[in-house]
Amino acid sequence: MYRSVLVGNLWTDPGGRLWLFFNQSMMQFDGRSGVWAAVCETPDAAEPVWSLPRRIWHGFTLNKPTVLSTGEWLLPVSLNPKGFGPFEGAFAALDPLRGANLFVSRDQGATWTRHGHLQFPNPTWDEHMTVELKDGRLWMLARTTTGLMQSFSSDRGRSWGAPSKPGIEHPVARFHVRRLASGELLLIKHGETIGTHEGRAKLTAWLSADDGATWRGGLMLDERTGISYPDGFQAPDGFIYISYDRNRATDGEILFAKFTEADVLAGKLVTPESRLKNLISRPLKRRQ
Repeated sequence: MYRSVLVGNLWTDPGGRLWLFFNQSMMQFDGRSGVWAAVCETPDAAEPVWSLPRRIWHGFTLNKPTVLSTGEWLLPVSLNPKGFGPFEGAFAALDPLRGANLFVSRDQGATWTRHGHLQFPNPTWDEHMTVELKDGRLWMLARTTTGLMQSFSSDRGRSWGAPSKPGIEHPVARFHVRRLASGELLLIKHGETIGTHEGRAKLTAWLSADDGATWRGGLMLDERTGISYPDGFQAPDGFIYISYDRNRATDGEILFAKFTEADVLAGKLVTPESRLKNLISRPLKRRQ
């Protein structure tokens, strides 16, 4: 029996510190797992120094925190429905807490408190993300076995409304949604249109000026199959960087796309410095 680190996420907080959130579990999932965090105060130093990791709670964190207009930080933490293999049924006392959890920090990450919780129907890994809408509500999107589902909160994430379908068709896979500096929402999904998908293929970028009511653009980041797990950020110069994997069980490639909002709206690269299908890493030997 082994201990594994399954998922992680890097995030630069408003103060410029670099955070690494990661998960540790016995084997793939032992029914509890744990979210850990380490912080680098000087990420641009020649020899960056990291704090000792500390455990925040159970579960997994795949996505970055959301900074609210109040200054609060919301961290998405998913606690899976049940453990795998020899751990099936383990930690039954945690069953009422399973699902999409949110943790809040009001002191720039010094402490984290469990803040809100929602159990989506037909749950899987959740992989939920939350954005603050212009009317003050929070909008949560989550992965389920029937595709994306959504919920809204009017009390800053303490309670959530009944889950519903958002009108975004997507496979059982990770997605990405964030607020850009311009105020637009950025959505990274599979499919040539908002209402279609062909599985884990055709990764596209979309923009919304009306908080997700309608979507514009449709920049094809990678048209191939075996594409999954987009994540990213917007740099201070406005460029958007999205990383993703390709054929993780064989080729094991990690790639990234660099583009602008103008590229998304045009549906093609119109910015000279934009680039698609940039290779970050691959195994030295192809997996068999």
